[in-house]
Amino acid sequence: MSGLRERKKQRTYRVISDAAIALFLEKGFDKVSVAEVAAAAEISKPTLFRYFPAKEDLALHRFADHEDEAARVVAAGRADGLLPLDALHRHFLDGLGRRDPVTGLCDDADVLAFHRLLYGTPSLVARLHAYVKRSEEALAAALGGPDLLASRLAAGQIVAVQRILAEENWRRIDAGESAREVSAGAVAAADLAFGQLRDGLREAGCGKQDSESR
Repeated sequence: MSGLRERKKQRTYRVISDAAIALFLEKGFDKVSVAEVAAAAEISKPTLFRYFPAKEDLALHRFADHEDEAARVVAAGRADGLLPLDALHRHFLDGLGRRDPVTGLCDDADVLAFHRLLYGTPSLVARLHAYVKRSEEALAAALGGPDLLASRLAAGQIVAVQRILAEENWRRIDAGESAREVSAGAVAAADLAFGQLRDGLREAGCGKQDSESR
């Protein structure tokens, strides 16, 4: 029963968030009240706040599933014998190939509209930092190692690189290029970025094998 309850809970999250995003895109984030979102989702305001403690979270729910994505990729990669950076590099390239919106390489009209809403709303950008921080913390824990600070520094650099790559892809597409036109450059930029990370993070044990990891 717990699995069924969790699935129903996740569906409710999506229903409320989708209703909110539709209103935000139609009217603008600052012009939509929480009461309007609750009415559109056919729930009460107290119920809405049980799922989403802040108005900004209604728009950013799509990022919630990605908070621990890098950490999960590292864990799965280790099971396959891959180093953390190799696993993350492969995962990012796979996302580019799938036109995953998280990579910025997606020219779907709805995705572009959402990104314009996000990056054009200062309060959403500020709230997004909390999601990024949790992603860094999860990745640092997954990287492990005896030096906690080194793991945190490595995680911060990796998450920042992925964010910058995604923002650059989105910037080019928002300027009028298609995902197909941006694709080759996006792959080259990812290869360059992860190459630089390997060079810079060798001492943190993220880009090389050592005696303990063999």
